[in-house]
Amino acid sequence: MADNHDDEQHNVQFESSSSGASLTYPMQCSALRKNGHVVIKGRPCKIVDMSTSKTGKHGHAKVHLVAIDIFTGKKLEDLSPSTHNMDVPNINRNEYTLLNIEDGFLTLMLGDGSTKEDVKLPDSELGQEIESNFDDGKELLVTIVSAMGEEAAISFKEAPKSG
Repeated sequence: MADNHDDEQHNVQFESSSSGASLTYPMQCSALRKNGHVVIKGRPCKIVDMSTSKTGKHGHAKVHLVAIDIFTGKKLEDLSPSTHNMDVPNINRNEYTLLNIEDGFLTLMLGDGSTKEDVKLPDSELGQEIESNFDDGKELLVTIVSAMGEEAAISFKEAPKSG
């Protein structure tokens, strides 16, 4: 029975809830788009380049993905048949008011008035800019991206003055 394809195992349907409980959702490789997101090697990534190649006479088209890890900035690549499903990370982007910077962590005010103190000050030029603007007494809004249980500050801007 060499013809017994193991397709039965791949037709599992998962119910997705809109509560954002799931870290990822499946999407067919051929439906992925540049500037979209995908999980490669277990990391949430932004697709920066993709190309499709036809293989031989009976082969399936393959999709070559080049993506950048949204947290580390590392470049990752993947080659997958266009008919296969790949995981797409659920990504949330929120802006919070920066209250303090202490021991390399940001103290952020959430919409309900509570604080969040588990986001690291980025170890980069962005982190230095946040710190120097904060030290200058500016009120800052920091944009935090979260995906697959990780969070990182990706940008900031000066809060509009309320007058």
